[in-house]
Amino acid sequence: MKLADNKATLSFSNGSPSIDLPVYQGNVGPDVVDIRKLYAQTGMFTYDPGFLSTAACQSAITYIDGDKGELLYRGYPIEQLATNCDYLETCHLLLYGELPNGDQKKDFVSRVTNHTMVNEQMQFFLRGFRRDAHPMAIMTGLVGALSAFYHDSTDINNPEHREIAAIRLIAKMPTLVAMAYKYTVGQPYMYPKNELSYAGNFLHMMFATPCEPYKVSPVLERAGPHFHPARRP
Repeated sequence: MKLADNKATLSFSNGSPSIDLPVYQGNVGPDVVDIRKLYAQTGMFTYDPGFLSTAACQSAITYIDGDKGELLYRGYPIEQLATNCDYLETCHLLLYGELPNGDQKKDFVSRVTNHTMVNEQMQFFLRGFRRDAHPMAIMTGLVGALSAFYHDSTDINNPEHREIAAIRLIAKMPTLVAMAYKYTVGQPYMYPKNELSYAGNFLHMMFATPCEPYKVSPVLERAGPHFHPARRP
């Protein structure tokens, strides 16, 4: 978002002095009038129920136009990402602003894979929940508890710490979801298997049991097709 050449002038019929408001150009979509100082200058608020004409925040990642049915991630339509990219490629796009090439994808997948385990004490944390607790309540508690295990790298003002936290969340979320599911159905927890894909590993942790080997369904595993450079949207 950058400052536009023009500006908006707000005038009042009651004779109050008019005020000038800066105008910003978005990377995508309409220009916006900056009204952050409106109350300080006029003592008035804007009235916009549902934020139908208000940009609530600045984002370099997401653009949404509900009336047109548009949802863009880093400029890519969501339907193209869903068709041409897998989950970890989309994660790379959101984190770093670009789809990965072959080497970048290999490195990113390796980093995520090496963080799939969770501390064993998470099992004891789970036991504090009722078996019939709502899954999202359980997940909220589990994700919040992660900060207790990584207190040495949770400085939100440190870019490296934020990146590490993002990688850990991407890697550990399937493990935590599977643990929560296994807990509610009374089955043993299944540890991640790093030789499996991200989706395959999640299916393994969700539905495998120690009683017999579990074969990941290739149809489910490939539900999100892998991205290929020749098909870059």
